[in-house]
Amino acid sequence: MKNIRNFCIIAHIDHGKSTLADRLLQVTNTISDRELQNQTLDDMDLERERGITIKSHAIQMEYEKDGEKYILNLIDTPGHVDFSYEVSRSIAACEGALLIVDAAQSIQAQTISNLYLALENDLEIIPVLNKIDLPSANPEEVTDDIVDLIGCKPEDVLRVSGKTGEGVLELLHTIIEKVPAPVGDPEAPLQALIFDSVYNPFRGIEAFYKVINGEIKKGDQVKFMSTGKKYGADEIGTLKLNQVEKKVIKTGDVGYIISGIKEASEVKVGDTITLVDNPAAEAIDGFEEVKPMVFAGIYPVDTE
Repeated sequence: MKNIRNFCIIAHIDHGKSTLADRLLQVTNTISDRELQNQTLDDMDLERERGITIKSHAIQMEYEKDGEKYILNLIDTPGHVDFSYEVSRSIAACEGALLIVDAAQSIQAQTISNLYLALENDLEIIPVLNKIDLPSANPEEVTDDIVDLIGCKPEDVLRVSGKTGEGVLELLHTIIEKVPAPVGDPEAPLQALIFDSVYNPFRGIEAFYKVINGEIKKGDQVKFMSTGKKYGADEIGTLKLNQVEKKVIKTGDVGYIISGIKEASEVKVGDTITLVDNPAAEAIDGFEEVKPMVFAGIYPVDTE
């Protein structure tokens, strides 16, 4: 568990999140150059057509640093204002966040909104100045903006280019060094937080979760605590470019479960998965849907 890093990428739309995710996948050799395509994690046709991320995606990378192997679970989140609830789901499963800011456009409205979500969840924030290769980039001024926003030092702001790959290796090392490992009790009854789900027409609902306490094994009888319904863990595994089936998912890790569920209403985001035979005493606090915000300049104003 000490070598697991769960982190997300938050930013305004078109600040280069998906492209930077592609570079991280390349540097960790999670995908080959032959498999790589622009916006690898964006697999919906509409996402590719419009160049935006709608669904958040999770993918596991492995990387060796100083003789130790690390598991890095990256959850790529939408930057568009219409998908802020997707961001809140992702943040609940992470310990750290890359705050991506375009070196030409500087801080935008959704940058601030998503940053607030991350700070409310006590995430370690790693500020990243992206697109430094652009002729219109203004790194010094935008770095000052980031420093003013989160109170970091100018040298803490990493300068990268998702397009050329400049600075990406340093970013990877910073994630390992600064994002804290997940905390949890491997001996406690299973508590796994569902942060997303997708419908597979052939296999039913695939629920994505982070194991907070305990562990889940293939074949376990599990219960979804908000609905009280029970299922068999027919298949579990980790989320690489393609799903990788596993026999067990342990504390702190992120995975998927397939139980033959056909109705989307039976899988609720924020719900807790536990074991039928050894259930947890209570559910994990889920997270509430994000309230609508209006923006005065770049500063969000609560509507209530």
